[in-house]
Amino acid sequence: GGSGTPVPDLSIEVDNVDTVYLRANEIGCRVVYDLTDEPWGVRRFFIADPTGKLLNVLSHLR
Repeated sequence: GGSGTPVPDLSIEVDNVDTVYLRANEIGCRVVYDLTDEPWGVRRFFIADPTGKLLNVLSHLR
């Protein structure tokens, strides 16, 4: 995971992580790691799916 986070079950790269983060909050996803710029060049957040799997949603910083 990095930054002291658990290793996610699945990573999903998207074009605009900010848009996906807003939508995830709008529909009530359980965000377990808030939107963060990581030192290795990604912006990401984690959500837990209904079965408890950890999903890492990210975009590379430009």
